[in-house]
Amino acid sequence: MTTWDYAPAPESRDIANLKPSYRMFVDGKFVEGTGEPLKSVNPATEEVLAEVSTASPSDVDTAVKAARRAYDKVWGRMPGAERAKYIFRIARMIAERGRELAVLESLDNGKPIKESRDTDIPTASAHFFYHAGWADKLDYAGYGPSPRPLGVTGQVIPWNFPLLMAAWKIAPALACGNTVVLKPAETTPLTALVLAEIIQQADLPPGVVNIIPGAGGIGAELVNHPQVDKVAFTGSTEVGKLIQGSLAGTGKKLTLELGGKAANIVFDDAPLDQAVEGIVNGIFFNQGHVCCAGSRLLVQESIADELLEKLRTRVSTLRVGDPLDKNTDVGAINSSEQLAKIRELTQAGEDEGAERWTSPCSLPDKGFFFAPTVFSNVSQAMRIAREEIFGPVLSVLTFRTPEEAVAKANNTPYGLSAGIWTEKGSRILYMADRMRAGVVWANTFNRFDPTAPFGGYQESGFGREGGRAGLEAYLDV
Repeated sequence: MTTWDYAPAPESRDIANLKPSYRMFVDGKFVEGTGEPLKSVNPATEEVLAEVSTASPSDVDTAVKAARRAYDKVWGRMPGAERAKYIFRIARMIAERGRELAVLESLDNGKPIKESRDTDIPTASAHFFYHAGWADKLDYAGYGPSPRPLGVTGQVIPWNFPLLMAAWKIAPALACGNTVVLKPAETTPLTALVLAEIIQQADLPPGVVNIIPGAGGIGAELVNHPQVDKVAFTGSTEVGKLIQGSLAGTGKKLTLELGGKAANIVFDDAPLDQAVEGIVNGIFFNQGHVCCAGSRLLVQESIADELLEKLRTRVSTLRVGDPLDKNTDVGAINSSEQLAKIRELTQAGEDEGAERWTSPCSLPDKGFFFAPTVFSNVSQAMRIAREEIFGPVLSVLTFRTPEEAVAKANNTPYGLSAGIWTEKGSRILYMADRMRAGVVWANTFNRFDPTAPFGGYQESGFGREGGRAGLEAYLDV
């Protein structure tokens, strides 16, 4: 087989305009938080990137009150067409600073530069562009005449898509006339704070958006603050359950986008080479740090051996290493804690009898890296088939009939996404109708668009983000 050696093609880290320290953004100004400062670490090198000021409970109160004043006096009263101008401005400025944001995201998160450059940043900008268009058209969204905003929204986002998740949350909230207090993940706060710079430069009225870094306790303070009217959370199912329990009976509106264990189903009539590319994209994109990752591969028994051979050959070509190298396919795991969890679950897979195959790629000496791994001979009772690994690990199961595929795919407490690979349109519709998943992709995977709603069922959460359906979560309807 012909092999190709790629010369390093690193993106310059200087483009990120990295600062030695960052401060939280409250009431239109960057201010020192009174919490314990945290150090943001580059997961590819384990070096400290910057020191970040964090919020204390009193800072949370200050930010929420600033958001309340901005809602009552300015933003909640502003005509939609005027709100749209600000949101469009933010969208354009994200696009203009796209290269800087992409490099900073890869430094802080560990994802390959080609993913942050080609997916995260453009999609973040697209969400602001899309929702700016809705700001003066809410009367026609299907939620009654003159729908009203909710007020102050408390938003908590994860570390796997830091800037994109901020855009998913902030853009619809602003379009609907709400104000925002956002807490980014403690391991990846930097692009959210650069977004705060963009918001400031866009002359958004003070207090409309506030960004307060901190650990999980600050997120709890935010979601439980009595002046927060709506909570949006993306993260683990365990934390989502805690939030739902704490808000029960308060009357606050809640959206949860939680974990997943998606099934990617390949039938014997599928174009196998195309399916292999979809499988690789479904599980190894963003190091598998994707809530809707296709972490369970269900393949029809008659083609299982052929597909596995093709899959292992393809995975062997994935390049693991420096996230800033444009040739890198799989970057760094976000933290040592997440790497430990991945190692624990893969060891459990071996201990329970699954057959492990790991890519023979070389790994860097420093940093948090894990080689792409495929488990075959997996049973539904194994931990690797039931628990969210959130890493570059694929579990392969087989099926004989469509009915068995549906039963195995739905045999999970989650319900976020699924994929179907077949040439028959009737089979796609048959399967999609029976899958308990919020999003079902056909002959593709991991396709996202601001115009399309995204969300799950069961322990994957509830509510939708994106599209017309996503507006409902931020309107008093």
